Amino acid sequence: AAGKQLKIVANYAVGFDNIDLAAAKERGVMVSNTPEVLSETVAEHTFALMLAIAHRIVESDKFMRAGKYKGWGPMLLLGRDLAHKTVGVVGLGRIGSLVVKHAVRGFDAQVIYYDVKPNPSFEAEYSARFVQLPELLRNADFVSIHVPLLPTTRHLISEKELSMMKKTAYLINTSRGPIVDEAALVKALKNNVISGAAIDVFENEPKMADGLAELDNIIITPHIASATIETRAKMAQLAAENIIAALEGKTPPTLIQIK
Repeated sequence: AAGKQLKIVANYAVGFDNIDLAAAKERGVMVSNTPEVLSETVAEHTFALMLAIAHRIVESDKFMRAGKYKGWGPMLLLGRDLAHKTVGVVGLGRIGSLVVKHAVRGFDAQVIYYDVKPNPSFEAEYSARFVQLPELLRNADFVSIHVPLLPTTRHLISEKELSMMKKTAYLINTSRGPIVDEAALVKALKNNVISGAAIDVFENEPKMADGLAELDNIIITPHIASATIETRAKMAQLAAENIIAALEGKTPPTLIQIK
């Protein structure tokens, strides 16, 4: 529907699976995104979800608001520690790398990771270990997803993969919703295949899979991992810089190379 005057689509996000790249290339339209400026914030949100699900923060809040608290008890709403646990990072890009950094330096965690290829220098710096996905799923206490949505990553985590995880493990997803088979996740959580999950993205946003919202062992946030005042300002500035560059006949700072 866009006219011939369209020069650029400046996406206000890192992911660009919402844009028809083939159509843009055919029409000579540039496409840009906003990488890097939101990496720290998304990594922070990842840990907010990890801690909230492991320490049962949302459950505890509901418990208090419902007037159920009658006094301290040694077994009341027991959760699990993050410190000294094994964190499995799926995807060692900008955000995944920061999650590894914070896990190791902030929580003395052991890190295993899966990516398209190993990164020996990164492994040496953070004592991380490259493993294939099945091994990661079998050994991690927290599985954190940080891969882009591609044909090869759609339903990367489905019923088979969830069944490989520890019963005490947690799944965290702040990347793209369709990477996780949401119906399979609901089934796994209902049947206590894993201990819990915390997700910021959904397979068919803004809809959720049937039964997801009724579960107590999942935390759901509405795609807000990058939603801080500071980061959204940086994203807006970078999107604007891309547009200005395109209109001035220059190469946008974060131009996506369409193959």
